[in-house]
Amino acid sequence: MHKSASGSTLGPGGLDLTQAFFKPIINAAPPSPTKRHNKISVIGTGNVGMAIAQTILTQDLADELVLVDNKPDKLRGEMLDLQHAAAFLPRTKIVASVDYSVTAGSDLCIVTAGARQIADESRLNLLQRNVSLFKSIIPLLARNSPDSVLLIVSNPVDVLTYVAWKLSGFPSNRVIGSGTNLDSSRFRFLIADHLDVNAQDVQAYIVGEHGDSSVALWSSISIGGVPVLSFLENQQIAYEKETLENIHKQVVNGAYEVISLKGYTSWAIGYSVASLARSIIRDQRKIHPVSVLAKGFYGIGDGEVFLSLPAQLGRGGVLGVTNVHLNQEEAQRLRDSAMTILEVQAQLGI
Repeated sequence: MHKSASGSTLGPGGLDLTQAFFKPIINAAPPSPTKRHNKISVIGTGNVGMAIAQTILTQDLADELVLVDNKPDKLRGEMLDLQHAAAFLPRTKIVASVDYSVTAGSDLCIVTAGARQIADESRLNLLQRNVSLFKSIIPLLARNSPDSVLLIVSNPVDVLTYVAWKLSGFPSNRVIGSGTNLDSSRFRFLIADHLDVNAQDVQAYIVGEHGDSSVALWSSISIGGVPVLSFLENQQIAYEKETLENIHKQVVNGAYEVISLKGYTSWAIGYSVASLARSIIRDQRKIHPVSVLAKGFYGIGDGEVFLSLPAQLGRGGVLGVTNVHLNQEEAQRLRDSAMTILEVQAQLGI
């Protein structure tokens, strides 16, 4: 397919409008060599990929946004649709192609592409098909953008982040999974809703697998700097552990509910991934629960497993893992979650 980008020529003779409209400043110096040109590539233009692309555009996170997919007509249509909104958006160059060379020099590559589950297909078979797909994607991204950060969104995200790490040859700090960043947002919303406070004032994490074995870190939840469970115990206010477990179940089932109602999830994951992109591209050094190489953290053994831990993100990818307090039960559940993922990885033969 043909990629499209803006130009300054017009008319059959190729009149250079830049020269006609603007006169150069006398003795002008070239642009500073330290000026950053942020380039983000989104692989996969399905509902999730386009929600991420749209949010990146509206939040002015990239100077250049690249879309890649294997469906040329849909890809070109999505590109044109976004380009036609240029008058309402921050200035961003938007290009699209089925050829991965268009991603060259990306600072951040976001992978949302994934195979869809066929009726009666096992999760393992679906995973194997996604691994095959990644074998055709990740090496091309690594070759074209050897200094980029890879951000994996495709599910099952923890295992596929591990696969991307192996296929790319990148250091582990530059391969990240979106993990439980969205799960934690749902968690914060539900807690805020229960206590009638703003979700932005709730500090709470879901860690471990992005899935059924995820772990809610109740012991470290705080609201406005006040540790919730410690406060309740100090004030001798009774609470039901079952209530806490039900909130966690709502988090785990949140995506399933949205999918059953509208057919897919898009907006929340779009905002979630854009928040990760902002922390990386802008070197914000914010803490996000994302899928990272967890080997050696929180008592997790020597197995090469990616799962979500609170991590500080910046221009170099993962800058460090936060030493959040876990009680004994939470630490054991986290280790159990790691084993769940390792058991699936062992069947891949990678």
